[in-house]
Amino acid sequence: MSKGIFITGTGTDVGKTYIAGLLVKKLYEQGINVAYFKTAMSGNKRDTNGKLIPGDALHVKTVSGIAQPLDEMCPYVYEQAFSPHLVSKIEDLPVELNKVAEFYKKICQKYDFVVAEGSGGIVCPIRYDYRKIFLVDIIKLLGLPCIIVADAGLGTINNTVLTCEYIKKQGLDVKGIILNNFDENNMMHRDNKIMCEEITGISIIACVEKDCTNIKI
Repeated sequence: MSKGIFITGTGTDVGKTYIAGLLVKKLYEQGINVAYFKTAMSGNKRDTNGKLIPGDALHVKTVSGIAQPLDEMCPYVYEQAFSPHLVSKIEDLPVELNKVAEFYKKICQKYDFVVAEGSGGIVCPIRYDYRKIFLVDIIKLLGLPCIIVADAGLGTINNTVLTCEYIKKQGLDVKGIILNNFDENNMMHRDNKIMCEEITGISIIACVEKDCTNIKI
């Protein structure tokens, strides 16, 4: 099975896909046969033939330059922009763990490293009916360690600490934290970096400036 990392975040819109794209790009430029994976992707548009295009996957593919086909990146693609548990009910396409496992296995057979990305924050419900699946269940299924993406701004100490504690409670491995939209000249951002490391005991492995095109780890 391929090696990999799972990108989760302190919430929605903290820049998980942006960071995932930069990580895939960096690995690809280092000559690594890398792939991208996301279990469930909502809020997608259709092409001229009416086919749903996984927007996050397209972004990562475009930014990184990898040749991996979009169809190999995401098993569940939804049109409406809701949480996976809700949109899967509306569009009548519930997530099945066996399908996710099989889809991911095929990726691992073709690629040496996989950057997997989660939907929403760490407590995001993926399916919630007679079967209850949360994001942590997906991470455990894939057997990957985590990197947490957090915004560098106001509120990130609380959000990052709570996310870390929840992940640790679930018995998952956190390899590091990445602060997005980081401004070295902003005193609060510098302090947030220090405080997040102090309280969580987890290293900030990268501070990514806004509109950065390369990540340094």
